[in-house]
Amino acid sequence: MTTSVGEREPVRLAGVGRRYGPRGPWVLRGVDLELPPGRLVRAVGPNGTGKSTLLRLVAGVDAPAEGRITGRPPRTAYVPERFPPALPFTAHGYLVHLARLQGLRTGAARARAGEWLERFGAGGYAGTALAGLSKGTAQKVAVAQALLAEPGLLVLDEAWTGLDTGARAALDDAVRERVAAGATVLFVDHDPRRLAGEAHTALRVEAGRVRPAPPGTPASGTVRVDGPVVYPLPGGATAVGAGTRFRVDGAPSAPVRVVASGVLPLPDPLPGGATAAAVGGGTLFRVDGAASDELLRVLLAASWHVHRVEPEQAPVPAAPREAP
Repeated sequence: MTTSVGEREPVRLAGVGRRYGPRGPWVLRGVDLELPPGRLVRAVGPNGTGKSTLLRLVAGVDAPAEGRITGRPPRTAYVPERFPPALPFTAHGYLVHLARLQGLRTGAARARAGEWLERFGAGGYAGTALAGLSKGTAQKVAVAQALLAEPGLLVLDEAWTGLDTGARAALDDAVRERVAAGATVLFVDHDPRRLAGEAHTALRVEAGRVRPAPPGTPASGTVRVDGPVVYPLPGGATAVGAGTRFRVDGAPSAPVRVVASGVLPLPDPLPGGATAAAVGGGTLFRVDGAASDELLRVLLAASWHVHRVEPEQAPVPAAPREAP
């Protein structure tokens, strides 16, 4: 049973900016934004330009360097792209612990934890230590913890990454349920088909600014469509090639760098003519910005871990070493 979050004010960002360090460059600045209850909001834009920073600010994980954020409900949940599994809990024990912190009584916390593990197909791992879970199962636990207390604000940063088909569908349904109950859901996902046509609002993050995007704006510069196409296309999009790939005007085409690590083979050639070179214990991929999302989908499908995505002009990073 899904409980309504009741009447509440919108989450408001007024003049919000974020930078790392007192003299660091501004990642975001001058963000004025209102996120009403009962709305599904998608953030889109070039990789490495602040989408994750925006989500962390909205969720309260990061504090703004300037400006104010008000209206955040007491129950706010956040799912990062990568879940830190090195915690001294079993999957079920971790969920019960978080549910108790979120105000649920022990009995309700235990029941909720079991229900969400089953719903995401991870019930068989309830007694498994977090450190012993696969990346995909750990991600199921990360998603479950966000839904335990029926949050009024749910923030999902690539939360579908690593989930199997059934769990992705379950998360889609959970998002719809939270919105129907009056919650605000803000999400980023590389797959332009994710909840396609369901978002009430799209926000474009680019060049340190956040602006409304036309409804139907794809998550990346280009998107392939296999079904019928209705013209005119949203966002001033134009058809490319044989009429099945579309580009939105102003979409990023500047080079992007992706640092990742993995062992499974990748297709040859890589999407968008991407190049690959070894760097600092990982692999550095260079790709046109318009093809970067396609490259990321290929990497994630091959179970590669993506460490960084950033503009070409940034210093060449090294892939962080995994803790033993």
